[in-house]
Amino acid sequence: MVNPANALTVLRMVLVPVFVLCVVASRMTHDTWQLAAGLTFIVASATDYVDGWIARAHNLVTSFGKVADPIADKALTGAALVLLSFYDRLPWWVTAVILIREWGVTALRFWILRHGVMPASRGGKAKTALQILAIGWYLTPLPHALALIGPWLMAAAVIVTVVTGADYVLRAIRIRRDSLARGGAMPPIPTSAPAVAPQADEPVA
Repeated sequence: MVNPANALTVLRMVLVPVFVLCVVASRMTHDTWQLAAGLTFIVASATDYVDGWIARAHNLVTSFGKVADPIADKALTGAALVLLSFYDRLPWWVTAVILIREWGVTALRFWILRHGVMPASRGGKAKTALQILAIGWYLTPLPHALALIGPWLMAAAVIVTVVTGADYVLRAIRIRRDSLARGGAMPPIPTSAPAVAPQADEPVA
């Protein structure tokens, strides 16, 4: 369980309360603390991509990583969205839509786990990138002209979040239906295929 990928996941979990403290200290009005919050969020988000790459490249995927990685991602994104809404920087409905989708997809993955694995799609990865960019934009103290771009980035993130969420629902239904058609068994793993580490769950999903 002790490996570089899991260490980065733990670091991301540790950075969540640090990020929260920076936002609370800034009250979204103190530029220095606000900048610290934005940088902490970006660094924590970056570890998600790095730990996933390390786990896949060096075959370090573990049960701990599969569980802790999405929890750390959802905790970081959820904390950022709730705080932005609490300080009236983001409408609460935006936070609700994104969080319902994020936790809903996670629940879907567990629901169909015995029928098959639902990996992150390209749309899911694009959604994560847009969310990180939009949240980082809101957190960073910027000139008024640049700050006006934030709502457009967040609107794009919300649209992609909803669309990919619907896609995951359809994929989950299809995986479950195909599994039941086979008698409820997961598809067999070809014995001739080379051993490849499964992709880490990117919360991103």
